[in-house]
Amino acid sequence: MDVIPPAVRRPAPTEDAIFAALASPVRREVLRLLREHGPQSVQDLASRFAMARPSFSEHLRVLREAGLVSERRDGRRRLYRLEPVPLVQVRDWLDPYERFWRGRLSALRHLLDDTTTGDTGDTTNRAHPEERP
Repeated sequence: MDVIPPAVRRPAPTEDAIFAALASPVRREVLRLLREHGPQSVQDLASRFAMARPSFSEHLRVLREAGLVSERRDGRRRLYRLEPVPLVQVRDWLDPYERFWRGRLSALRHLLDDTTTGDTGDTTNRAHPEERP
């Protein structure tokens, strides 16, 4: 027996839906506001953006469908809250790139350290160009 009726159950958001939601600067700002200030009403959130209410509601819909925010009714108000779990997919996707860049920057740091100390592995002419005869 299901606890949640099938009409209420939603499929897990796809990676594409999450990245599409994060593509908009408006939606990223909404997430930042919710992260920094906690749950907020639609009115409070919308008041920080210079756009028509239907346009702003569309941004909230995209965030909801991506699983990045949840909505709760409180009387006549709708409160939105950050749902950070889907961001784990973003982190997991970015991790290999972070490791790649750390490795590249570490190799660059070693190369620069070797160049600064004069230890380039080349023993033919270690003098700086201005010191050569």
